[in-house]
Amino acid sequence: MRMIFSLSIVFILFFSGTNPKGTTIRDRFRPPAGYLSDSAKTGSFAGYLVHLPLKKEGSKVLYYDGTSKDKLNVYCGVVNLPIGHKDLHQCADAVMRLRGEYLFQNKQFSDIHFNFLSDGKPRYFQTFAKGKTDYPAFWKYMEYVFQYANTASLKRELKKVDDIRQIQIGDVFITTGSPYGHAEIVVDKASDPKTGKSIFLLAQSYMPAQEIQILNNPSNANLSPWYEVNEQAILTPEWEFQTGDLYRFKEK
Repeated sequence: MRMIFSLSIVFILFFSGTNPKGTTIRDRFRPPAGYLSDSAKTGSFAGYLVHLPLKKEGSKVLYYDGTSKDKLNVYCGVVNLPIGHKDLHQCADAVMRLRGEYLFQNKQFSDIHFNFLSDGKPRYFQTFAKGKTDYPAFWKYMEYVFQYANTASLKRELKKVDDIRQIQIGDVFITTGSPYGHAEIVVDKASDPKTGKSIFLLAQSYMPAQEIQILNNPSNANLSPWYEVNEQAILTPEWEFQTGDLYRFKEK
């Protein structure tokens, strides 16, 4: 695959490794030496994701009931977004929530809609909120969606990415199954212009409802939390995906 790099479309990082003082994903998780962060333009979904706010270094993931997720081998960072007090904000919900938050912040209210599992039809934020555009109305809508949408309904809304080498920030690894599936979202990506190799960061929520977390890489401690793009299965701390499980939100 041919890759073209330009100083105008990449942000060059001169240091590698975790920056404990970083307050966003891109500021805290710097790619290894030789890798350049992919473009994430202001106003884009990628730009929203890489600048997600993080809790203080060393913070534990909290469940909806306020207890902590003590599996510290699973994650290395916690996204600083409240999840409410109901057991609703799980894996697919977190992905939909991030997409919804991005659209809400950019005042693209008419584009905020997600399909229900029961009939495959979309429920629109503007219809649900009856014209309101304040954040409490948005969050009430999202909790409504969390109750009736899941990995199966979300997967049907997304378009398949045929080649994992085309992976982008904002893409989603997603599987369905019985009794449940799982979804994780790509929240940053970097590439090596000399070798053509790419790496990416993953984030998830899980069961029971919990805060969004940046995942460690259990297969490569030297590269963790980054994952390398290759043709092998993607083993994450609490799920394993295949390269064909990569999907993307449809753009207008």
